[in-house]
Amino acid sequence: MLMAHPAVLEDLISQYEALTVLGAEESTPQARQRLADVSYTLCVATGTKDVDMALIAARHRLSGARPEDDSLLQAAGPA
Repeated sequence: MLMAHPAVLEDLISQYEALTVLGAEESTPQARQRLADVSYTLCVATGTKDVDMALIAARHRLSGARPEDDSLLQAAGPA
């Protein structure tokens, strides 16, 4: 699967958050369409089918992003 550039993902997340904060879902048809377009693009860019999962996937791909529990990635200490 092709991976979207982190800058693209960051821009899409920013647009989605701005549209939701501004209440695009209950706004003009143009605002609702823009929210739908950004949501769709996020899903395509992350290979997901749900905007919530797309946001999670996009945030994990951003520079410096880490899963909440990375204990499996840490070296085991002395027993």
